Amino acid sequence: MTLTQNPFISVIVVNYNSGEMLSKALSALAEQTYANFEVVVIDNHSMDNSWQAAEKTNFPCRLVRLNENTGFAAANNLAVADYIQSDWIFFLNPDAYPEPECLEVIVKNINRIPDVDCFACALIDANKPSHLDGLGDAYHISGLHWRSGHGYPCDITPNQPVEIFSACAAAAIYRTGTYRRLGGFDEAYFAYSEDVDLGFRLRLIGGKSLLLPDAKVHHVGSGITGSSSDFSVYHGHRNLTWTFIKNMPSPLIFILLPVHLAMILYVGFFYAASGRLRLYLQAKIDAFKHIGSLLKERKKIQSQRVCSSLSLLQLMAWLPRRTVIKAPAKLENTTH
Repeated sequence: MTLTQNPFISVIVVNYNSGEMLSKALSALAEQTYANFEVVVIDNHSMDNSWQAAEKTNFPCRLVRLNENTGFAAANNLAVADYIQSDWIFFLNPDAYPEPECLEVIVKNINRIPDVDCFACALIDANKPSHLDGLGDAYHISGLHWRSGHGYPCDITPNQPVEIFSACAAAAIYRTGTYRRLGGFDEAYFAYSEDVDLGFRLRLIGGKSLLLPDAKVHHVGSGITGSSSDFSVYHGHRNLTWTFIKNMPSPLIFILLPVHLAMILYVGFFYAASGRLRLYLQAKIDAFKHIGSLLKERKKIQSQRVCSSLSLLQLMAWLPRRTVIKAPAKLENTTH
């Protein structure tokens, strides 16, 4: 179908063997109450026929099929570089299904809060709708990160927009110009943690991410790779160390590096108990193998930093994940 001339939002869906999930995600987009959007589906060389759903939509949708699996990060960057002209980008996973008013809520808040460059949707567990999949990403001082509120009842959702550390890319909205300024997702990550890394870099240049509690998306969560697959364990734990090394500013990195190393050992005990210590160690070995290029990238990132170490610490989690959910900070002075 022909794309709209001047869409306000481009929805980018990176697909890889998603089965019926892509069709369900596109059906959810077809039911949106807001109409000025386009969809770009980047298919990462799927072996199933899931990509065919993008050829049957009743709204503007472009299908781009790749000859290899380039990874989540590179596929999104390709879409932004070559296939969109809109003011805003809505990154949406194929296993994420927006409620009908989702885009309308997003646009309303974009217009109401013009100084924010990134918004996150409230993710609801698609398999258990009474519970959350996440309210944005939390970042621990050790370098661990997780979806805030994951597994908790939906009634803990705030009733107004709140500031979060970063937006989960299962359903995240970025200003196109800001995304390009940041260089997009780090393609070396391939998949996992690239959204936290991007949100961290946004925060370092003075930007912020905002959770929109009324922009609701039902998310299967690791519907393609599996929540504890070897793929997710390896890439997740390799990439979180990369994120810590690249982005944690001085002097915080010197203070928190022992905490990060202690966390690596602590988590290693759990993987040893489950018989997957070798996989976990390989992830960490490969993470530190690239220390030279990481430090080079770190120098570039830190040269652009404007946020203070104190403001960064205030948005980080200090307690273990299962001990407490850190209440998101209220956003002030957002009405214009």
